Amino acid sequence: MENEKHHVVPYRIYFYILLALITFTFMSIGISHLNFGAYSVLGALIFSILKSFLVLTFFMHLKFDQPYLRFLILGVFLLFLAVVSITFTDYLYR
Repeated sequence: MENEKHHVVPYRIYFYILLALITFTFMSIGISHLNFGAYSVLGALIFSILKSFLVLTFFMHLKFDQPYLRFLILGVFLLFLAVVSITFTDYLYR
């Protein structure tokens, strides 16, 4: 652990990420008030994926970690996408 590089992220980056998270939160609230039918849930999921990407990348410092951790997280997201796709397919064709 002594050989690890320490990174310093400026506070303005965290402020921009905070603004983006707040914006995505209000956009996901706004999309719930619009009637897109079956696509309302898909829109909310897209916003939640974007928010989780920002949190993972900057607040959990995945941007500065080892590359194999990125592939593990990518695998989890792909598995999540597969499960959600199967669920939506089952829901739509019932």
